[in-house]
Amino acid sequence: MADRERFSPPVVGGTSLLVIFAVLALTVFALLSLSTALANDRLSSAAAQAVYDYYQADCQAEAILAQLRQGRQPPGVARQGDVFAYSCPISDTQTLLVEVRLDGDAYTVLRWQAVSTAPWHPDDSLNLWDGG
Repeated sequence: MADRERFSPPVVGGTSLLVIFAVLALTVFALLSLSTALANDRLSSAAAQAVYDYYQADCQAEAILAQLRQGRQPPGVARQGDVFAYSCPISDTQTLLVEVRLDGDAYTVLRWQAVSTAPWHPDDSLNLWDGG
């Protein structure tokens, strides 16, 4: 009988706290991994769309160049002597500018450049020390 009175339940407080901390840590790491994966998915989708849009504009510019080489001048193409200039929109903020010189059957690409069409506003909010 005396043995039954001295019996105490095993101490599990420290072990329980360790398990709870481990579960919380793993949950936080899982949520961080999920948010990183979602951010990478959005970034890769935006990059893929940008590449698709660029190559759509590039294809349109090549089609206009093919018409120019056949002797036809499509609407929207400016001519100065033997230099033809036109643009193809890539997105709301970018345009593909093209300048081509035609010499009979030969042609020379003078410019094939993606340029930004978004307005640029410099940040002049920094008050820098002028030395005085």
